[in-house]
Amino acid sequence: MAAATDHQPLLNVANLQVRYGSIMAVKDISFCVTAGELVCLIGANGAGKTSTLKALARMIPAGGEIHYAGQRIDGLPAYALISQGLALVPEGRGVFSRLTVAENLAMGAYHRHRPDERAAVQEDEARMYVLFPRLAERRRQLAGTLSGGEQQMLAIGRALMGKPQLLLLDEPSMGLAPLLVQTVFDAIRSVAQSGVTILLVEQNARLALTVCSRGYVMESGAITLTDSAENLLADPRVRAAYLGE
Repeated sequence: MAAATDHQPLLNVANLQVRYGSIMAVKDISFCVTAGELVCLIGANGAGKTSTLKALARMIPAGGEIHYAGQRIDGLPAYALISQGLALVPEGRGVFSRLTVAENLAMGAYHRHRPDERAAVQEDEARMYVLFPRLAERRRQLAGTLSGGEQQMLAIGRALMGKPQLLLLDEPSMGLAPLLVQTVFDAIRSVAQSGVTILLVEQNARLALTVCSRGYVMESGAITLTDSAENLLADPRVRAAYLGE
């Protein structure tokens, strides 16, 4: 797949629509993410954020156009996207509970099965243990016995094993203790600094806007505001609606 240029966003979404029966959960939204950016999508519960990410990952039917790395992907099946460099860490983590930590990470690299990739996959697994030392301690432990924070680390690590250009993260702080939230978001910063482009959906708007450079605000299925993270943090509408002020 061709890489995005400086003049062409890595992800370009036009008139995205998601319907559940007669309910339109996502209403003709358009937005873009440039290569190397860490961008957030914030909003209240039910705003359509998770539906947007699922539509981008081709996990649910959607209308509109999705262009990724110069190619239109809204006609592709979900399983084809990981080899194209697009990965989703879903809300709720979705780890394979009866597989070990190491086996979950290996599943993230399932498409990298050529013999000449074996050494690179092993190196990437070692990098995941550096990024998340807790996983190194538990590499032989069943994923279903991990804490929520450890499962979140594993879900991110598994996605990174696919070598994504674009990582979609859905509510990574949900249900985590504050100390683990900090650990997970330190890792997200590190991943972004390594060159992976990230689109982050996060209920904790203050946290999201603190780590991101730019953000979109979503309300009732529509994008109502977009600006730099700094400006959104200072915006009275955002402060009143999402920062508890």
